Amino acid sequence: MGRWSRLVADEFMTWLGCADGGRWLDVGCGTGALTATVTDRCRPRCVVGLERSAGFAVSARAAVPPPARFVVGDALSLPVGDETCDVAVSGLVLNFLPTPGAAVAEAARVVRPGGLVAAYVWDYAEGMAFLRRFWDAAVTVDPSAASLDEGHRFPVCRPDPLRALWTEAGLVDVAVAPIEVSTVFAGFADLWEPFLAGQGPAPGYVAALAPATRGRLRDTLRGALPTRPDGAIALTARAWAIRGRTPVLPGP
Repeated sequence: MGRWSRLVADEFMTWLGCADGGRWLDVGCGTGALTATVTDRCRPRCVVGLERSAGFAVSARAAVPPPARFVVGDALSLPVGDETCDVAVSGLVLNFLPTPGAAVAEAARVVRPGGLVAAYVWDYAEGMAFLRRFWDAAVTVDPSAASLDEGHRFPVCRPDPLRALWTEAGLVDVAVAPIEVSTVFAGFADLWEPFLAGQGPAPGYVAALAPATRGRLRDTLRGALPTRPDGAIALTARAWAIRGRTPVLPGP
């Protein structure tokens, strides 16, 4: 998944169209792909990447230079004062939070009136072609795999639920847009081997399979993929992006 995240971050920042010089917060920054894009594209006055995993925060510090800085913290209880940021963003995180609405409300709390709260998530339900092909193949081999499919487990990955989160947080001028990137694999091994890493829902599922079942899944998936004459597999991945502004109260 990580190889596509910077591509989506670039498209997301183009869609936001923010001016230079702002104060940014990147919630759930991971290893810093979106934070780095903010730094490169928007010349921020400051940008703070907040990450729950101390290990990811260390990796981000090593990868992204100042003015970015990184802190360990929780998206559901941001260590940031009220109305202290111009923009709060989050990339590929909301699907994995137990209460995403609380995270959006926290982001809205720390953004000044008229500021921007924005995020993007993978469309696990329909838009991640290689994952969709994987889970369809898995269910063919093992019907019980349906309960692990991210498309069922992560309901926030569609426009209407995202819009509801932003509206319930009191944000206005809410807009949702798709971001689609090409995911071209050099061959079947390039696509299959990451599923053997054991980290994440799909690789964790593969790791738990008996060798014979894993082999049937591999062969079923291979047969379901569109393969070019040179062996490459060209698919697409879609994310949904959302943005909204904190309301500006009328003056006295």
